[in-house]
Order: sequence, then structure tokens, then C-alpha cells
Amino acid sequence: MNMTKSMGVAILLAVALPQTVWAGDAALGAKKFALCKACHEISTPKNRLGPSLQGVMGRKAGTLEGFKFSDAMKNSGVTWDVATLAAYLANPKTFMPGNKMAFAGLKKPEDVENMLAYLEEASK
Repeated sequence: MNMTKSMGVAILLAVALPQTVWAGDAALGAKKFALCKACHEISTPKNRLGPSLQGVMGRKAGTLEGFKFSDAMKNSGVTWDVATLAAYLANPKTFMPGNKMAFAGLKKPEDVENMLAYLEEASK
């Protein structure tokens, strides 16, 4: 599946589901989060190479105190929710050109679903 199609599927899935409920498997998302652990913390507010993801749902992009975000992130006007995170996780550079995250994205829609379920559960 190409990146554009993958991102489109993630967006369609996110829009089709309520913003507070995600159909993915949080346990599988936790395993996939291993890809993120080198740069992100989720269980504490500690920043690493990337910002802490604790409390990410509902947070305005680029506003976490104590982390130096790219201008693209700070000026995006994005608020993180199921739809925006689905699109970002599928292809960060296409969703937000100029952001600093080096990760290429999750190519399988089910990985995006599972990651969102985990983020929603673990970031509270």
C-alpha cells in the first residue's frame, strides 16, 4: 500500500469512529510503541529527544512546556485527537511538512488503529 493510500485509510478510519473510542487493540499498540520509546515517554511528563506523550489527546500541537518544537509544529494549529493523530502517525512528513520527527510513519492501518488505542489508554 502506498503512503498516500495508507494515510487516506487512516484518516477515513479516524473520521468514521467517535473521537473518544478507538477500535484498535491497545495491547498490540503497546508492542508497536517500542518503535517510539527511544524518543518519547508516555508514562511520565519527561521529555526525551521527542516530547512526552503523556496527556497528548486534546493537547494543542507544539505547546508542551519544556520542549523545543519545530516552527511547523508550533504554528500548525493542530489539536491532537484520533483523526489528527491517525493522519500524523500514518505519515508525519506529509501531514505536517517541516516537523522534526524522523519517523517515517506506520504503513499498516491496523498498526495506526492499535497505536491510537494504546496512546488513548496510556497517555491519560
